Amino acid sequence: MKVFGLFELFTPEALWLLLLLPAWWLWRRLRRKDAIVFSRTPALAAGPRVGGWVPPAIFTLRNLALAFLVLALSRPRSGAHTETQTSEGINIVLAIDLSSSMLALDFRPNNRIEVAKATVKQFIARRTSDRIGVVAFAGEALTQVPLTTDYAVVQQAVSNLQAGQLEDGTAIGNAIATAANRLRDAPGKSKVIILLTDGVNNRGSIEPLAAAKAAEAYGIKIYGIGVGSIGMAPVPVGRNAAGGLRYEYQPVEIDEALLTNIARMTGGRYFRARDAAALKTIYAYIDQMERAPVHSATVVQYSELYRWPLILGLLALFAELSVVAWKAPLP
Repeated sequence: MKVFGLFELFTPEALWLLLLLPAWWLWRRLRRKDAIVFSRTPALAAGPRVGGWVPPAIFTLRNLALAFLVLALSRPRSGAHTETQTSEGINIVLAIDLSSSMLALDFRPNNRIEVAKATVKQFIARRTSDRIGVVAFAGEALTQVPLTTDYAVVQQAVSNLQAGQLEDGTAIGNAIATAANRLRDAPGKSKVIILLTDGVNNRGSIEPLAAAKAAEAYGIKIYGIGVGSIGMAPVPVGRNAAGGLRYEYQPVEIDEALLTNIARMTGGRYFRARDAAALKTIYAYIDQMERAPVHSATVVQYSELYRWPLILGLLALFAELSVVAWKAPLP
């Protein structure tokens, strides 16, 4: 029971006892009063006139004492509501292809790897309680960042990714196995690999479907993203006389059937990103699909206030007894 929005009463039923006070007042008024008989009125007029305040004071103090003691019985208390939010979070490993074909210039205004890095960094920036890891792969797969919530470290690691820093090729199976190895013992139920590649599996010692089956056994979902336009794209094939990359138009080859099977068998999904806008939309879609539920709990810590009316009631009682001892007539 709230009182003026300031505090609440734990046992408001005790306030019914206050009705005894008006009943007591009525009884005092109706009961027959004691009287002293004087033979002559001049004798009464000559009596002392001091002490007329004593009976009203005793009556008032007694009522205050009873009222405060009843209020103490009603257990007034105030509460501080504290809402806590906890989220289990998602464990996500970003497996990013760094093969030389990721330097293709079909994702204007930049090449595939730079656009992918910018999009991944936007995805990371929206994390709040998820653990993120990064695996880079080409002809081999290496963990760049283990699972962590230190998003600044993850952002820096993604910024440092460069095509050519690993042996060239596309080892999709090794990438999945390395990412799954990071996720298998991670806490929580949600475990996700986002596999971004623009090619066909042509390197590595692990078959992609075998790696995907092992990931599925650990409850890991794989979202595959095939990066590349349809048809022909300017792909680096060597260096020119000035030392820069030399590009030639070549057909874009992505093993979409393989990536679709990998995603389907693990409960994930395959997407085709044909330009920068599509890649951004895909990451936003995965972000919505893999939202972890936030569990909130409200904790109420009460502060008991009954001591104050109890103290006031006892003070009023002691004051009444003091007045009675000081001014009341002797029996």
